[in-house]
Amino acid sequence: MHFDDRLATVLQHRAAGERAARVQFRQLLDLLGEPHGDADRGLTQAAYRRLDELAPMIPAAQRERLASDCSPRIRDPRLVAWFAGGEPRIAMAALSRAALDEDQWLALIPKLPIRARGLLRHRRNFQASVRQLLDRLGVHDRVLPEPAPADPEPGHASGDAAAGDGPALDLGRFEEQDYVLETGSVPAEAAEPGDLGALVRRIEAFQRAREQRTANAGTEPVPIAAFLFTTDEAGRIDWAEGDAAPLVIGTLIIGHDTVAGAAPGATGLATAFARRRPLTGAAQDLAGAPAIAGRWIVDAAPRFGSRGGGFGGYVGRFRRPSPAPVEAHALRAADRVRQLLHELRTPVTAIQGFAEVIQQQTVGPVAHEYRALAAGIAGDAARMLAGFAEIERLSRLEAGTQELPEGDSDFVAVARRQIAQLRTVLSPRVSRIEAIYSLESGIVPLAADMAETIAWRFLGTLAAATAAGETMSLTLTSRGNTLRLEARLPAALMQARDVFAADIHPAGGALATGLLGAGFALRLARAEARAAGGDLTSEATGVMVLTLPLGDTRAAPGGANRREGVPGLDPRAPAPLAQSPRPG
Repeated sequence: MHFDDRLATVLQHRAAGERAARVQFRQLLDLLGEPHGDADRGLTQAAYRRLDELAPMIPAAQRERLASDCSPRIRDPRLVAWFAGGEPRIAMAALSRAALDEDQWLALIPKLPIRARGLLRHRRNFQASVRQLLDRLGVHDRVLPEPAPADPEPGHASGDAAAGDGPALDLGRFEEQDYVLETGSVPAEAAEPGDLGALVRRIEAFQRAREQRTANAGTEPVPIAAFLFTTDEAGRIDWAEGDAAPLVIGTLIIGHDTVAGAAPGATGLATAFARRRPLTGAAQDLAGAPAIAGRWIVDAAPRFGSRGGGFGGYVGRFRRPSPAPVEAHALRAADRVRQLLHELRTPVTAIQGFAEVIQQQTVGPVAHEYRALAAGIAGDAARMLAGFAEIERLSRLEAGTQELPEGDSDFVAVARRQIAQLRTVLSPRVSRIEAIYSLESGIVPLAADMAETIAWRFLGTLAAATAAGETMSLTLTSRGNTLRLEARLPAALMQARDVFAADIHPAGGALATGLLGAGFALRLARAEARAAGGDLTSEATGVMVLTLPLGDTRAAPGGANRREGVPGLDPRAPAPLAQSPRPG
């Protein structure tokens, strides 16, 4: 039996802050984007009401990014209609790549607001019947308009800008056969070269922009995340959107090619401009005020006039690069894992509940043998649920959707405490731990419980794989602004081809490191370390190194390394067997 209660599960929680609101907003978009014919109507209405409540809690720029990320997966006309009734930029981000079929578009477009129909005019992948419907509804302009003449009254925008009908464009993948644009409703005299009136208007606009910059010189600059723009035939920006206009108008954007560090395969601005080709994902640096200075990503397409096909410049969008891009397939894989675990948790939780009912004799007396069996079943179910939680945590960390709790802790103190505990556990097996410390303390950007968790996954897993009579060698030091905890791999893990995939389970006892074995525990520790800004690597010499970003430190007294355990051992040397006899 398959019952999809994901929407109800999301709606059970209330967002307590902006971060939680952003996560729940994204979850609801993913769930509502797929049509569910058998979904509970009341539950769906509650989900849309929750979207209305969450929207004011999230900045518009973040909502625009979320809408753009979810746009290719939107296949429900109701969600498209919900976005169409919102702010123009967010609506454009959602409508630009919404994946409705032809019949759905034909049914939905007449119901959309006039502004939303205008946003759809720039999509080039519509079927002929959809384009004909837009034409019948009066949506003829499918291009970015030329810059409108400035309003003669200072401080007031033009009529088009005041109405909010700024240029918009589907800046996804450009197809070569579709990139020729038609000119819109621009008066013929405005496009003629040598028009003195147009030149005078541009000079007046420049002077007003300079006066505005002077007036705002003492105010705090507002960072700009993205803006639309157009260029003239020489590649100079002659129109830009919103607050970016006075900062970038007049900038020549083809003075140099794509900067170093651009995405592989990206076309340089100068090269694309010379060949009159579309431009997607090209990196470009802008100089100037703090609000626009720095690295940008440019998506643009050339314009050609309908009278003679003359080149008229470029239209497009500048956007800031994503700070932490995540592959779409990783997000999809994490979502599939989450759905699978949700389906597995339901029967395991039910089994655990029934076992606890029997073991606690809730419904009547039960024989002791059955109570013992029920207690074992409940314990096994609890271990399975803990394993499911670790699998989900790993998938979220590797997809970049799991954030670690904020805080600071002394990782050296945590490591010392856990190493002392491990010595007590290993001593009955005649196994030893030698630890060399060059730091008395080291503050890392991890909450105390998170630092304990990462250290135990790393140290506990290696200790559990340590054989009887084997020595575990550790070195804790610093290099620059990085804390390094180096450990010699035990023989059992050193023989594995990939230590992060090693299927080694300890024989039991106090050092059980998880349901899925040593390799999975180390992989989870690596994902947690990377989320904190560090890493966990296995070197060819048989040494595993845990690195974490380091804040304040204090060196060991006297500046010398302090050794604890067996003296005189090099942590990079092969781990020897202890020579002392077993206790008789």
